[in-house]
Amino acid sequence: MNDWEEYLGSFDGEPGYLDWASFGPLSPNVRAEVHADAELLGAGRRSGIDLVGEHVREARELLARALRTDAEQVVLQPSTTYGLMQAVYGLAGGLMVARGEFPSLTVSAARASDALGSMRVQWLEPEGGFVTPDAVRDALTDETRALAVSLVDFRTGYRADLSALREVIGDRLLIVDAIQGFGVIDADWAAADVVCGNGYKWLRAGRGTGFSWFGERAIERITPVLSGFAGVEGDLPLDAVPPPAPSAQAFRVAGEDPLAFARLASSLRDILDVGIPSIESELVARSGDVMFFADRYDIPVVTPREPERRAGIVALAPAPQDAAPLAASLANHGITVTVRSGLVRVAPHVGTGADTLRLFGDALAAFSSARVW
Repeated sequence: MNDWEEYLGSFDGEPGYLDWASFGPLSPNVRAEVHADAELLGAGRRSGIDLVGEHVREARELLARALRTDAEQVVLQPSTTYGLMQAVYGLAGGLMVARGEFPSLTVSAARASDALGSMRVQWLEPEGGFVTPDAVRDALTDETRALAVSLVDFRTGYRADLSALREVIGDRLLIVDAIQGFGVIDADWAAADVVCGNGYKWLRAGRGTGFSWFGERAIERITPVLSGFAGVEGDLPLDAVPPPAPSAQAFRVAGEDPLAFARLASSLRDILDVGIPSIESELVARSGDVMFFADRYDIPVVTPREPERRAGIVALAPAPQDAAPLAASLANHGITVTVRSGLVRVAPHVGTGADTLRLFGDALAAFSSARVW
């Protein structure tokens, strides 16, 4: 058995799960890591505590490999939102954010603007909710200092073109919420200045496994407003209050949870062994399979058709009167999805098998036959 076959075989959940954009059931290797590390910490031996603690360093190094950067620029966080808040609260000037972005961005931006006054939110309302290079170009002003965007939009599944956005915004900062694509999309991370994500969705590592990457330009321009005692150089700062570290480590607050980042390290080893480009290719194919069934039963799809503009999320847009019956049919056939704001979000992973797709097709067929035209 090769690495790819072993990776596909690790998706051992029951058929019907199409909600990876909401939560990724833990992988077998992650579950095994949890049990092993819990035993080590339960023994109370310094050697075991130190061994589990090494996963913090390992997770940073593996994240750096995935991001094609240096581990010193990677900061471990409790969640994506913590990293985004570190970036947004330290900005000065105009921050462009689409109103339809996930609340990790919109709420953080509004709170920072209201509390500090040094940053002003420039709300973007692009057509269809797609943050395209043209939409950003048309909205830029002299005041704009940064753009915050999701790599993959949580509503529509639209995948942003980071390279093109970089060309449009020039020297301004590009802050990326990568949670819906990191580890499964081989993005142009070098085009960004800040990348934040979490391992509890597509990486199957559970909650508490967040991270952020701060490039040199971000370190120069973003003030570490939320920097804590772990964000200084040297050891624990007793009897003194030193300034924040002159590196990305300034964006730390406190010590990391080694159990959480043991899970993340285990997950990252799995995806790096098989290669992110291979995962991306398979994931885009699986989202294409979802589109095939939607087209077969005349259910509108708002997610872009171009493979390079989508990842693992496919958003179905039934007529308003059809949303509830469609959701009911999916549930009755054992399919787990997310229904929100009139859209049915279907999110397969590379391990989504023919049995799950068959159930999905059966659910759409049942819905279609019962629909009143």
